[in-house]
Amino acid sequence: MKRAQLYCPCCQGQSLQTVELHAQQVDRCQKCNGLWFDDKELSDAIAHSSALTDAYCVKQGFGEKLEQHQYHCHRCDKKMQQFHLLKDYQVTLDKCSHCNGIWVDGNEAEQVLAAPKLQAALTELNKKVCAKSWLFQFFTQMPKEYNIKPQRTPLVTWTLLALNIIIFLLYGFDEHATEQVFSVFALDSVALGQGDLWWSLLSYQFLHGGVLHLLGNMYFLWIIGDNLEDALGPWAFLAVYLLCGVAAALVEMLMCYLVDRDLLMVGASGAVAGLFGMYLLWFRHASLTFMFVVWQKKLNPAWYFAIWAALNILGLLAEDLSVAYWAHLGGLAAGLVVGVLLKEKVLAQNPLLQLLQQPEAKIQR
Repeated sequence: MKRAQLYCPCCQGQSLQTVELHAQQVDRCQKCNGLWFDDKELSDAIAHSSALTDAYCVKQGFGEKLEQHQYHCHRCDKKMQQFHLLKDYQVTLDKCSHCNGIWVDGNEAEQVLAAPKLQAALTELNKKVCAKSWLFQFFTQMPKEYNIKPQRTPLVTWTLLALNIIIFLLYGFDEHATEQVFSVFALDSVALGQGDLWWSLLSYQFLHGGVLHLLGNMYFLWIIGDNLEDALGPWAFLAVYLLCGVAAALVEMLMCYLVDRDLLMVGASGAVAGLFGMYLLWFRHASLTFMFVVWQKKLNPAWYFAIWAALNILGLLAEDLSVAYWAHLGGLAAGLVVGVLLKEKVLAQNPLLQLLQQPEAKIQR
């Protein structure tokens, strides 16, 4: 049956051309690229786009009904009602209440077609803090992460965790063994200055000075490493992790050199701090909980790591030499540089991350 000629509600008088989109015959304006979907066509296109096995109804997920009527339906010549696509993703659709046709502006089609993935992601991101997470953070002082689930198994992250733990178990409870290991594999500024122990720029990242030092670094690697590995791919993730660790070491060595102080350093803190820099740029939609005495609050990663950086700066001002604060800040700076340089590529390769970066995504914190 021949489809009736339709006209673009946005461009006024511009005819729509029939095109195929995700196994559906829909109507598109060649001027603004807006799309007209007859009843059920949009739901079927979304189901096909997201490879859903069950029936999907886009109207059941609609968010707030808006007051304004932006367009007229060119099939019924009636005003169309605007809705938010989802409760927590406020891109707008226009629906005709008479024929159930739906108009999608051209620049919003990708967001609309990803509705099921966005709904699943936002459900995970907008979970509320609970008693279990409060008790965990109160007793451990470690944050709870709220983020989307990675699509691939984080084998490199798990391998790094296992290596750090196994290596520590081999020497960490024997003082003599610790001294021997540190003499060869810890970062020694004197030896490096003489051209020796060059491998320690990498090996120091797998050594730790105590159980709490190890657990703190491994916890943060565990909660954010999986998402970063998923976004970058395993080998690129490993490369930037080690690179940030090297950059952190060089910054700490430089600052020690400027004050004429020798350096012996161990720990994955600098490499993990580099992950912080990438994470706060690519996962702005995520949340990390912060404990203000007894009040637990979900924070944007940028705020969380800003507080973390401020605490490191306070440590520097207090002249606490027991912690490599410059390595932490140097690793963070390296991660920010990598994050800026790779952001466009990473978001292009991970469309869901790109969509969650948009202002239409409403994160409950």
